[in-house]
Amino acid sequence: MWADIIREFSDSPSQARVVRFLLENGFGVNQDGRIVCNGIEIPATHIGKAIDTDRRVVDATARRILGVPALRDVFTRMRASPDLSEVAEALGLAVITLIPKDAQQKGIVGAAVAVLVNHDLAIRQIFVTDPYFAEEPKLVMILDEKAPPVVFEELRALPQVKQLII
Repeated sequence: MWADIIREFSDSPSQARVVRFLLENGFGVNQDGRIVCNGIEIPATHIGKAIDTDRRVVDATARRILGVPALRDVFTRMRASPDLSEVAEALGLAVITLIPKDAQQKGIVGAAVAVLVNHDLAIRQIFVTDPYFAEEPKLVMILDEKAPPVVFEELRALPQVKQLII
């Protein structure tokens, strides 16, 4: 689906940049054609400044999104979720980031979660960056407590793992 969305904007690189930015950040478009984050409007000038484009490109992209029913359905329902990884230490949480060899391969999340579950570790949050948007997709697992060294060894030993960041 993401590839279809990006393909829809292949005729306009500047609008494609806006769409990619919206998707990467979980921003949507409301019925009035305004960029929103969980219902809160974000001025087009701010979006334009963030990606080095004119606000008119942002507005035109939002209107175009509303004009395509499949895109309208996606972007009017888009929601952003908090990423606790940046504040984990302050909250007393632990972060394990797994870089896969091939993000398209199935079973990466299941294998990593199985290792954590086998060691009775509580997962506070887990998220995966989408391989369509991230140059280096990753699996981020936020735990209630630090994991013992054996967990890192088992995660590194998974055939899908390219790199583990602790």
